[in-house]
Amino acid sequence: MRKFMMMSAALAAALTVAACGGKGDDKLGEQAQEAMENKADAMDAAAENMSGPAEDAMEARADATRDAGDAKEERIDDSDVDADTMTPEERKAVVNPN
Repeated sequence: MRKFMMMSAALAAALTVAACGGKGDDKLGEQAQEAMENKADAMDAAAENMSGPAEDAMEARADATRDAGDAKEERIDDSDVDADTMTPEERKAVVNPN
């Protein structure tokens, strides 16, 4: 029984490390998502000073920007880019290409 418990613990630890990837892409993806979230927040703030169709359009743009940020985070994570080997300029270009 003890051997089974030790094997289970080792397997759980291995799965945790494997899921992480350890390449820094999670943090990079989160930074990219946060940059898009900040843009969307600015759009929401601008929408508060508008009314009618202009307000609705700006709110829709903010929602689309948030969705794009979520998708970008997923793409970065799925790509398994090794962010630890990137220069700060390269990481900045991935997070906020504008």
